[in-house]
Amino acid sequence: MKNKTLAVWLTLSVGALGLHRLYLGRYDWVAKLSPVPTLLGLVGVMRARTLGIDDPASWLLIPLLGFVLAACALNALVYGLMSAEKWNQQFNPDYPDSAQGATTGLTVCGLVTALGLGTTILIATLAYTIQHVFEFQLH
Repeated sequence: MKNKTLAVWLTLSVGALGLHRLYLGRYDWVAKLSPVPTLLGLVGVMRARTLGIDDPASWLLIPLLGFVLAACALNALVYGLMSAEKWNQQFNPDYPDSAQGATTGLTVCGLVTALGLGTTILIATLAYTIQHVFEFQLH
C-alpha cells in the first residue's frame, strides 16, 4: 500500500530524480526522463562554480534544475492535498478504506515545506533566468 505522507516527502527529497514515481508504481517516461534536466542543471551549477557566473552555458543549464525542483514541490502539493478516498482509489485500489491515504501532521508539514520551497525556488529561478536574458541582450 502506498502512503500519502511518504509520497509527499519522497517527492520533495528525491522527486527530481523521479524516484517518487517508482514508489508509486509509475515507471513511465516522466520517471525515466526526470534525472536528465536535474543532472544538466547540476552540471550548470558546477560550471558556474568553476568558471564563474558569466559562463553562458550555465545560464541555460541552471534554470533546468530550478524548474524541476519547483515542479516537484507542486507535485508534492497535489499528492498532499488529495483526499483520502481519491488517494486510495488511485494508489491503493484494493484497499479503498485504508488509512494510508489519510492526511497526518507530517503530511501537513510536508505541504508547508513544499509550498515554501517551491515558491522560493520558482521565484529565484525566474529572477535568475530573466536577469541573464537581459544581460545577454545587452552584449
